Amino acid sequence: MENLDLLKDAIIKGNLAAAVEATHQAVAEGCDPQIMINDYMSGAMEIIGQRFEEGQAFVPELLMAARAMKGALEIIKPLLKDDQSKRLSTVVIGTVRGDLHDIGKNLVASMLEGCGFEVVNLGTDVSSDQFIAAVKEHNAHIVCLSALLTTTMTYMKEVIDALEKAGLRNHVKVMIGGAPINESFARGIGADGYGSNANSAVTLAKKLMAMSA
Repeated sequence: MENLDLLKDAIIKGNLAAAVEATHQAVAEGCDPQIMINDYMSGAMEIIGQRFEEGQAFVPELLMAARAMKGALEIIKPLLKDDQSKRLSTVVIGTVRGDLHDIGKNLVASMLEGCGFEVVNLGTDVSSDQFIAAVKEHNAHIVCLSALLTTTMTYMKEVIDALEKAGLRNHVKVMIGGAPINESFARGIGADGYGSNANSAVTLAKKLMAMSA
């Protein structure tokens, strides 16, 4: 248990090397990978996320914690690959067509990865066809749409409509976010939820996956 506490502390502090070392030691001692992820690693990300919400931590701390979490996950993932029930949920994320902003989107992607999701980051200026192709290729559970401009946010509805037309809408949850987005807009276009920042996006993703389990 000592190594698990060290792992949790290393992630909170954003110490990649310490997180990797503690993970190797915990695995060598036979710790259950799922307990490591659920009780310690995700718990660490929840703490740093809460600190961010309260203004006690900032974007660099979030990114460092997510990097440490990702490093630990890379060690644990091979131990989960043969157990379908323990596989991580897959998220396809991208900034919609016509929009080239990606800082916020990349932060959300890093936080989702840090909290145990498999993330397929499509980048910026992503068309509905690209989202659909990625959902099919990776058997995604969640689609995250980002936009920073009022002129591009309306394209989110086109992506949702395209998912419906392709027969995929009932198989994926759709989350949206970005500076001009709000809960009312999300409901209006038929999205499953809206995240106002990276931490709330992670919380929403976990909630949506729990609801669909």
